[in-house]
Amino acid sequence: MTKSELIDAVAQRTKITKSRAEQVVNCVFDAMTAALERDEGIEIRGFGSFTVRKYKAYNGRNPRTGRPVPVPEKRLPFFKVGKELKELVNSPLADGSPRPPIEEDDDNDDDD
Repeated sequence: MTKSELIDAVAQRTKITKSRAEQVVNCVFDAMTAALERDEGIEIRGFGSFTVRKYKAYNGRNPRTGRPVPVPEKRLPFFKVGKELKELVNSPLADGSPRPPIEEDDDNDDDD
């Protein structure tokens, strides 16, 4: 689902205009981004939690030249799925049939 598809879904479900739904979605994303920038975690019960993980600086390697490259310390957002969402994704469909297996994309095969 893309951001525009999310906006469309919010507009349909809440019966508001797409421009108003876009404001709502942007407001939620902005609030989440601001919280993560402040090193605050975000917990959405039944869905999951977002935290910021800190990584120390290290020496990496340029894959093209093989030379060492210093990588500065960084902070990255991390998502941990909630128990209810995990169970929903892995549960059978509403009609009781099992979920079909995920088909892998074979376009990137190097076997040709």
